[in-house]
Amino acid sequence: MKISREVKTAILVIAGIAFCIYLFTYLKGEDLFGRTNTYYTEFDYNSLSMASPVTVKGNKIGKIESIQYDFESGKTKVAFNVTPELKFSKNSIVRLYQDGLMGGNGLAIVDANDGNIAKDGDFIKSEIKPGMISSLEKNFSGISEDLGSTLRASDTLLTNINALVEDDSDNGLKQTIAELNSTLKTFKNLASSANSLIKQNDEKIASMLANFEKSSSELAELTKGLNEANLAQSIKNLDDMVLKFNQLASGLEAGKGSMGKLLKDEKLYNNLESATKELELLILDIKLHPARYRRILSKKEIPYEKPTEAQLNNN
Repeated sequence: MKISREVKTAILVIAGIAFCIYLFTYLKGEDLFGRTNTYYTEFDYNSLSMASPVTVKGNKIGKIESIQYDFESGKTKVAFNVTPELKFSKNSIVRLYQDGLMGGNGLAIVDANDGNIAKDGDFIKSEIKPGMISSLEKNFSGISEDLGSTLRASDTLLTNINALVEDDSDNGLKQTIAELNSTLKTFKNLASSANSLIKQNDEKIASMLANFEKSSSELAELTKGLNEANLAQSIKNLDDMVLKFNQLASGLEAGKGSMGKLLKDEKLYNNLESATKELELLILDIKLHPARYRRILSKKEIPYEKPTEAQLNNN
């Protein structure tokens, strides 16, 4: 059987149209030949379109199949398809939410997670989540009042700033800026002078730094020498000597030993004083009567004569 050129052309055109339809649905993320489950819900007011997405946790898993107005109940019935891999509870909520600032809306399935899995054709309850634009519309009067108050406060602030800028008195902003400018110029001149001074004394500063480095090195060597000289042991020996001296002083104070008894024994002191007095008298007698002691081996005894007060005073 021979197929005419017209039939071949028609078949080619139909195949091209089918391919374009399949490609368009594929680019939209839809599977033309895939199986889907259909569920139903309803709203008091319709703000959906056939292009509105059906999502779960922000992921698109289906599309709107039909939107019909029920004249008996006065509500809008919506049928939507989702992929059969999605399992959710029959008691879940289909939430109508605002998809963007331009007013687009979508459906989101909020799973109840109670184990009562929904079946193809089940009715799912719905709710509406207020969007940002609708919230602004409700609160527009309050926002406008706050905005007006803010604008009035801004106007007052700008007026005060202008008055401050135009004030030529000592408290004005111009005067403050002029004083700040003068201060900055003075600081600049001071910095320039300091820089010039540093340049003029560059060699002296370098020499000073070199001397400081040399002194630091010598101090380090001195510290090392002191460490090697066992300064810690010398200090310990000095402490021991001071401790022994304190013990000796404590013993003298307590009257221990010969020196301690000499310092603390009053009887010994009196005996020494008496002996010293008698020795003094003996020396005085030797001075007054030397002949008596030259004849000490003689059998004739010369009696002792106590010196007079005049002799004692003369000596």
